[in-house]
Amino acid sequence: YGMVLVKRGSVKMGPDKQDSLWGTIVPSREISVESFWMDDTEVTVAEYKQFVNWVRDSIIRERLADPAYGGNELYKIEEDREGNPIKPYLNWSKPIPWKRATEDEQMAIESVYKHHPIDGTLMLDAGQMNYYYEIYDYTEAAKRHNRLNPAERVKNTDIQVNPEEVIMITKDTAYIDDEGRIVNRTITRPLSSEWDFLNSYIVNVYPDTTCWVNDFPNANNEQYMRLYFNHPSYNEHPVVGVSWEQANAFCAWRTNYLLAGLRGQAKYIQRYRLPTEAEWEFAARGREDNKYPWKESEETKDDRGCYNANYKPGKGNYTKDGNLISTRVGAYTPNSNGLYDMAGNVAEWTSTAYTESGVLQASDINPDIQYNAAPDDPYAMKKKVVRGGSWKDVNAFIRSDARTAEYQNEQRSYVGFRCVRTQVGYNKKGK
Repeated sequence: YGMVLVKRGSVKMGPDKQDSLWGTIVPSREISVESFWMDDTEVTVAEYKQFVNWVRDSIIRERLADPAYGGNELYKIEEDREGNPIKPYLNWSKPIPWKRATEDEQMAIESVYKHHPIDGTLMLDAGQMNYYYEIYDYTEAAKRHNRLNPAERVKNTDIQVNPEEVIMITKDTAYIDDEGRIVNRTITRPLSSEWDFLNSYIVNVYPDTTCWVNDFPNANNEQYMRLYFNHPSYNEHPVVGVSWEQANAFCAWRTNYLLAGLRGQAKYIQRYRLPTEAEWEFAARGREDNKYPWKESEETKDDRGCYNANYKPGKGNYTKDGNLISTRVGAYTPNSNGLYDMAGNVAEWTSTAYTESGVLQASDINPDIQYNAAPDDPYAMKKKVVRGGSWKDVNAFIRSDARTAEYQNEQRSYVGFRCVRTQVGYNKKGK
């Protein structure tokens, strides 16, 4: 629901003509990608609010059984095999003190809110909105040099495999320290079991609403800071102020939310994820392999003089296309793949790590350069590819072949995202 199928095919990534704004040579290469489903619009404020509210409600549910928040034995926490809380349930063996339970519930609910210290406004405590999730790295687990059985690590029969060799692996892990701070770490340790490829993360998922004033110094953008994520008028606008890390957390939550009700059928479901840079460009170009997402035109306006996208048409005239900042998703005509806003509105995160060499460094089949930067890596290694341009960019940056980069922990007022899922079992009829 809400996704369109982009059928497998090939595309020459990068510009045919080197007309970059800065004269930089942008690498190009012909590549092929597998079929995938893609959100027809960017993830909206309303959709991202569902994620934030789910995290909020999960915290409340856990606190219903916590004595520190007025909890009592009326509620019990169900745990998984690792001892992690799953959900609370009523303990029917205990008498039900209905009045006291209501008070406890109220205390748990109020614990995730706070009052502004100056004007007294009641608001969600953004600092508590932390989402824990796990991702199993099937790729690293499958690599030959990481096999648990030493005999499987080398195919060359001329090489004597040392069964006592210590194989070092790295994995991501996360916890909250005694001061309540999120600690995400990358650790290196000897390979011991399949669990070494299970990565865990804790991400604060509340968007940075202050991006509107931090991105634009000397501008009166206070109204966007206060209202963009909170006022219903913006619900159908693309969510912004979301980092690459938060976008990945949303993909993980969306997957887990889907799988929760599928039980045995879950093994057939592909996970939601961010698109690779190659998938994004292939989808944006449409079936006609266009310079811009729209058909057979190198102009940003149609024959009637109407703009095809929300971008910055003039040097300082943002409103020439009818918008000042972002607009509701789907306001412009979709491309031939049925995708809206692949140019302008907000730029979009991809899963691909940014390198100057771009696609030349990757495979020509399903290319993607992945690098999960450790917290202590140099900041320059934490760049991710951003595509599509935004409402603040001129037309050179909203082309389907234009690539830019942003740091994975940055939260911008002009960067959002959409999700994809790999298509399984595609045949010539597209089924």
